Order: sequence, then C-alpha cells, then structure tokens
Amino acid sequence: MADNASQLPKLVLKSQADRRLKRGHLWIYSNEVDIKASPLKAFQPGEQALVCAQGGKPLAIATLNPGGLICARVINRDTAHPLDKSLLVHRLKQALALRQACFEDDFYRLVYGDSDLLPGLVVDRFGEYLVVQMATAGMEAQKEAIVEALQQVLKPAGILLRNDHTARSLEGLDAYVETVGDVPEAVELVENGVRLLAPIADGQKTGWFYDHRENRRLLQRLAPGKRVLDVFSYAGGWGVQAAVAGASEVVCVDASEQALQWVGENAHINGVEERMQGIHGKAVHVLKDLVARGEQFDIVVLDPPAFIKRKKDQKSGEAAYRHINELGMRLLARDGLLVSASCSMHLERSTLVEIVRGAARHLDRHAQIIHQGGQGADHPVHPAIPETDYLKAVFARVYLP
Repeated sequence: MADNASQLPKLVLKSQADRRLKRGHLWIYSNEVDIKASPLKAFQPGEQALVCAQGGKPLAIATLNPGGLICARVINRDTAHPLDKSLLVHRLKQALALRQACFEDDFYRLVYGDSDLLPGLVVDRFGEYLVVQMATAGMEAQKEAIVEALQQVLKPAGILLRNDHTARSLEGLDAYVETVGDVPEAVELVENGVRLLAPIADGQKTGWFYDHRENRRLLQRLAPGKRVLDVFSYAGGWGVQAAVAGASEVVCVDASEQALQWVGENAHINGVEERMQGIHGKAVHVLKDLVARGEQFDIVVLDPPAFIKRKKDQKSGEAAYRHINELGMRLLARDGLLVSASCSMHLERSTLVEIVRGAARHLDRHAQIIHQGGQGADHPVHPAIPETDYLKAVFARVYLP
C-alpha cells in the first residue's frame, strides 16, 4: 500500500465534475470520470487513487470499484494519508467518541458508513462483541487492517464478519461469514432499559436494528395498559419493549417462525411472556384475517422491510405501504395509535405522511400526527448525502371526528 499521494494512481474527473465533492459528497460516478486521462479499466477493485480535478489539482483519496455505477468513494480529503490501519484507528476513535457522548451503555452502531467517513463499512457493538459488514471492494481490501484497528481501539472478545449480505454482489464481492475470537450465536444488549438477545449469527443483517431506538422509547411511554400489535416484529424490538413498559397485551406478527422464537426468548428474559403471543404468517394475510375476526388494538406498529429497494420499485412499493397502512388502521380501536415506519431511503418522509393521511381519509377517519421520528445518534446523517437519512416513523392518532 502506498504511504503517500505521489505513489497512488490518479483518477481524473471531467470538467465541473468536482462540484459535488466540494460540497461534501463522497461518491464519484463513472460518468464523472475523464476516462481518456484515467481509464477506469486500468484500476483494480478495492484499489486506492488520488482524485484530481480536470486541471490536475488533487482533491481527495478514494477507493475504487471500476465496474460500479459509483466507481469511487472518498475516504480522505487529506491527500497525504491513504486508507490504512492508522487512518482506520483515527476514524474509529472519532466514531467511538460520538457514541460514548450519546449513550450510557456499549450497545450501538459504532460505524455507519459514509456518515463516519468510512464508506462501505458498518460496525455494530454489542458490549464486548462486534458485528462487522463490508459492502465495498475498498473496505474488503482493508479487512485485516479493519480487524486490527477494531482490536486496538476496543479490545473486543470477538468479532463476527457478517459479509453475507446482498449489497456485496453489487460490488462483485463473494459472500462469507468469519469469526475472530469466540463469538456466540446470540449476544445480549440493553435498549431503553430492556435486556434483549440479538441473534447475530442467524438473524437479519447484523442481528439487531439499533436505528429505531428513540422511536421505541416513545412507544414505551405510550404503551402502558394498551393492547399492541407489532407487525413485522422480527425479534421483538418494538413488542417486547412495549410489554416491559406495561402494555396489557402484545401480539407479534412475522413471516419467520425463527423470529417469533426469538420474540419468545426475549419475552422470557424480561418476564412478560404471559402478556405476549406470536402469529406466524405473511403480514398482509395476517392483518386481513385479524380484520375479518373483528380484532381491535390500541396501538398498531408497522415496521416493514424496505418495500422500495430501487427506484424502479417506487410505484409498487408505495402501493404496498398504502395497503398495509390501511389494514393497520382498520385494526385500531377508538382513538388508536398507528406507528407507521419505513426504512426505504427512496420513500420521502412527506410521502409516508401522505400515505397515512390517505389511508385515514379512505376509511373516513381523521389522523393527527403527534410525532415524526428518525434514526438515532448512532446513525448520524451526512448532510451532503441524503441517502444516509433513510429512517422514518410516523406516530398518528386515528379517530372518528
């Protein structure tokens, strides 16, 4: 690895193509590169390059993947220091300082990719265990350095590399899972004062979704004495916390039997299993069945997976959000509360509000939005990269005027 900019190959941008970078963005698209001056096919996936403006001025150091639409990602504007263990240690310490200032316990997303100036890297911390995901060729090339840097900064008991996610295929990377040290299949965390198990070995993504922490905290305040329906429950992040907060009954719905088993384990840990039950099945089918049975809930939580993964999914995805929101509202008792969430970065916050409004009017009800939540401080938003601001949660009181 080169230790200074003079030894790095140059990636030359077209005229005026440096404007986004100057505004703080970290991505370079393949159509912004002057391929005559710096042919993309000359670079190897994961290689680092010195990004230069058309006139030759050095702008930054970036990691490359010449075959991708996003062909380069800036990792340092200080062109004297490429990505290596030293820079990783520095960035990890910066990320750690933010989390330690915001959270009392060591349970959080430690690294959130672009927002922590480490594009393509995600690290979730579960006390003395870490779960790592690398989504770009640039980060994959630094795997050993990343592990060493994490060991130096945090001295974890074990590190799980969950590099089996679909995002890697976009970079032409193989899927695999590796462990460094002794890592259990499930680890304990504490969220909003509630003890929970995260199935890091077999669960979704890193095993837990820390991003809704603050929204679940609000649900805890609203849940005492209420009958709660938690749809797309996964391991019970919403439902178990509502039960611990004093909900009279919680029904969790998920298409995965394994997820509902994890719900049961988390309910047992907290001594609330008698007030919780699970329903296995596809959300839409279960919701329709509950409507047909005349079931009513004081609170309905809808936290689905991303219905809009790509721009071309926009129309069908918005239709899916409208459908589940209307079904959820049909299950609300008088003056009930709908919590409608979306992790689709392509769904605008205003569009989700409009979906809630439209569903209420279709049912001839009135909706009052009492809160709009987003992701927590361990998922900081990069102000130049709208894609980092992805999470929405609309809390709406729905009633007959």
